[in-house]
Amino acid sequence: MAITLNVNGKRRSAPAASPDTPLLYVLRNDMEINSCKYGCGVAQCGACTVLMDGRAIRSCVTPAKSVAGAKITTLEGLGSAEKMGVLQRAFVEEQAAQCGYCISGMIMTAAAFLDTNKNPSEEQIRGALAGNLCRCGTHSRIIKAVQRAAKEMSA
Repeated sequence: MAITLNVNGKRRSAPAASPDTPLLYVLRNDMEINSCKYGCGVAQCGACTVLMDGRAIRSCVTPAKSVAGAKITTLEGLGSAEKMGVLQRAFVEEQAAQCGYCISGMIMTAAAFLDTNKNPSEEQIRGALAGNLCRCGTHSRIIKAVQRAAKEMSA
């Protein structure tokens, strides 16, 4: 049974995927969307975060069948290397990535957060990103990137 999803504004099909397959694997293996990463497999690190109807979810524990009909957005849906979105550009300008493994999840979590909080405090940003782990230690730059994006988005 094929799985058809709305990913980054396009209907995409994964003919060989089982409905119980985690969304992360359908995105990466069947749709070749590689921004979301496998980190822990138990929704604890945030590397696999994508948006479902604007809400941040952990794709490693979300069965693909449960998001049928929803709008799924990955990092690729926010912009491209040629035309970056506000958050992507802020992360580059603040040099917020070291190894880059967590950055997609951080950006997707920040996107959902900034959608509901246009003028966040540093404490609110830290709280919103608390469930996303970065082992490289670029947290201060990540916070600055989210602050920069918030400021630009509210201007």
